[in-house]
Amino acid sequence: MRIITGRARGLSLTVPKTYDVRPTADRVKESLFNIIGSKIIGAKVLDLFAGTGNLGLESWSRGAAAITFIDESKESLRLVKSNIAKCRAEADCTVIKGSAPMIAERLAAQGQRFDFAFCDPPYNKGWVQQIVAVLERSPFLAAGGYLIVERSAHDPLPPLPPTCELVRGSRYGETAVDFILWRG
Repeated sequence: MRIITGRARGLSLTVPKTYDVRPTADRVKESLFNIIGSKIIGAKVLDLFAGTGNLGLESWSRGAAAITFIDESKESLRLVKSNIAKCRAEADCTVIKGSAPMIAERLAAQGQRFDFAFCDPPYNKGWVQQIVAVLERSPFLAAGGYLIVERSAHDPLPPLPPTCELVRGSRYGETAVDFILWRG
């Protein structure tokens, strides 16, 4: 797994030794960031289920201004911190241990709003539904921000609140990626 382009282009990220973390495949990540394009420059990004930090660090490499990583796993947070150090991105990154839905709700209560939030949780465990529910009651996205969901193609996207619009959905084999616009 590597950073595809930008200031850390080609840098190999540390990956887990176990299969508890499922990093986003390079081809899926490349397609995702081709869709986002230059909107990532200067953006405030939330990586809800950070894993290795792959999506957040690709955002940083492409010009995002600030990245907040959330994960419950000590091992994942160790990987995230190691990869942030490899990229020399410490000044622009915040790492928080805890449940992604609870932390997202807390950040919203503090008035924090993000331009992009990546939601790439363990598949088929109800996490996407929980994040969409949090977004509806405690918006953590800025108006015009995007929740980008990576999920199993067999796990349907939950019903979206009226303030959200599914603007694009793509399938890559067994993986589905949805771009959800928060109109706020």
